[in-house]
Amino acid sequence: MPTMSLRQAFDLAVQYQDAGRYREAEEIFRQILAQHPNEWATLDRLGALAFRQGRPQEAVDWVQRAVGIYPASHGLWSNLGILLAGLNRFEEAVAAFERAIALRPDSPQVHNNLGNALQALNRTDDAAAAYRRAVELKPDYAQAMTNLAGALSNSNDLDEAIDACQRAIAMDPKPDQYTMLGRVYKLAGRLDDAIAAFRKANELHPSSLSVGDILFTAHFHPGYDRKRLFEEHVAWYRQYASALRYAIAPHTNEPDPDRRLRVGYVAFDLGDNALGRLLLPLLSHHNHEQFEVFCYCQLRRQGPTAGDLQAAADVWRLTAGLSDAQLAEHVRHDRIDILVDLNMHSNSNRLLTFAHKPAPVQVTYLAYAGTTGLDTIDYRLTDRYLDPPGWDESAYTEKSVRLPHCFWCYPEPTYAPDVGPLPAASNGHITFGCLNEYAKMTIPSVQLWCRVMREAPDSKLIVHSRMGRHREQTIEQVRSAGIDPARLSFAPFHSIREYFEQYNAIDIAFDTFPWAGGITTCDALWMGVPVISLPGERATSRGGLSILSNIGLPELAPSDPDRFVQVATELANDRPRHQNLRATLRERMRTSPLMDAPQFARDVESAYREMWRTWCQARSNSAI
Repeated sequence: MPTMSLRQAFDLAVQYQDAGRYREAEEIFRQILAQHPNEWATLDRLGALAFRQGRPQEAVDWVQRAVGIYPASHGLWSNLGILLAGLNRFEEAVAAFERAIALRPDSPQVHNNLGNALQALNRTDDAAAAYRRAVELKPDYAQAMTNLAGALSNSNDLDEAIDACQRAIAMDPKPDQYTMLGRVYKLAGRLDDAIAAFRKANELHPSSLSVGDILFTAHFHPGYDRKRLFEEHVAWYRQYASALRYAIAPHTNEPDPDRRLRVGYVAFDLGDNALGRLLLPLLSHHNHEQFEVFCYCQLRRQGPTAGDLQAAADVWRLTAGLSDAQLAEHVRHDRIDILVDLNMHSNSNRLLTFAHKPAPVQVTYLAYAGTTGLDTIDYRLTDRYLDPPGWDESAYTEKSVRLPHCFWCYPEPTYAPDVGPLPAASNGHITFGCLNEYAKMTIPSVQLWCRVMREAPDSKLIVHSRMGRHREQTIEQVRSAGIDPARLSFAPFHSIREYFEQYNAIDIAFDTFPWAGGITTCDALWMGVPVISLPGERATSRGGLSILSNIGLPELAPSDPDRFVQVATELANDRPRHQNLRATLRERMRTSPLMDAPQFARDVESAYREMWRTWCQARSNSAI
């Protein structure tokens, strides 16, 4: 640097940075900083380089130093907000973006980034306001309009969300815009439209995740049987994952069948959601003398469940900013023995990390009882109700391991209210209800429910649905079945406490098919509401049977539609039995395998240990 001025050295380092020659750029920037410690632009550049090279905390430290030197720079505050959001420090990110906006209120990009941080904090209305301001400042800002659609989809009016998606597509018809449209259509139960939008996104830019959206949505659709689902998953594997298996490195984990094992759980978001709630009993009851528990999580929202999950893990690694290959390298570095996928093909999954086979034993569990399509995932956890012994398992690429009791372990929801009195006792009529997500309320489901309502002529029906024109589909189905639509009402999107309280207005819950409820079924039962379920030929349609069997009520999961109508009608007409169920379901759950967390953890650990011993034996045989 002696022959160069500060400006020449800085410009050269920037050229190296723009060319991807990060180490050379960083070396020059550090030399500049050694001579000019208050050179804030250099500190900012070092932050960007540290982030690019996978050192996000160091990046924040550099930019915080720069802000301390030059607090009047809106750009520095904006960059700091982006880096803090990348570390999931969303409260701090919001504060940084607000400082940037105070210095320069007319930056659409900063308003958009503020919206993203607010959305991560579940401040949906505030996020929507930020996105609206971004679009006001830049009317052709398609990404902000797409983000606005996402925020609106988390509120009650899906029509406005769909309109925002369509406006974003008109501005810039890119994959992200079509993907968001597909996700909103799915929320509205428009499954064919959702799949068409996902296919369009994939046509514009083929990717594993866009096909994953199709595969995930197909499980809701009654037109996809086991064979078709399997074929679609295998096609995904061949296109996006099969080539990765040829670069799999040998595993050097010590093949001792009885040693303490390192188990890693991989998920996008572990917090106060269905996935976090259902994982908590297992994580909280792991035997840490036998298992060291790692969690790899892209996003951890704030809340009590998120805190409990992190406290239950031995090691918690945030994976934001890591590619699938980089995450696989982290797993190898951690010497994980058993790696567990928790998302399958749901949004923002990490299945391509599993395609790299970073752990010798790989398992899929909890997201839903299906297949990933990957031959690098060795096992899928299930139970004897979801997958009866002897069933044809050709629809799975993994080997099925049946837990001895139940696929789920339900944690007591301490925020749920007490069970109220039977609504029919004061209403004079039976109120049926379904609070599953609207995408599960398929035409066959509603048609079957209408058959029950004809047998109970004074009955009412409550279904969960956000606001929007999609409700007309259910209203028309009810009308076509000869049921007065006045007997139908909709429960809007609620807070978790209000959601549980809604069950105190329901006498009997209907399950959905071909995708049955899981935690929603448990929630209904916890609130004293018996659930009538129709098992099908897919594992995802048999969740009600598994749950009801584990609390001693398999008769509430009849095997055919006619029996479904009969069972629901008989229960509606049997007030003493109904009253008894209302009064005893909560205790019945507490004393069942469904809520025996210590035993559930031992069952899962026993399955892990057997998987590990199988690998050790195979390793031993290959060494002979």
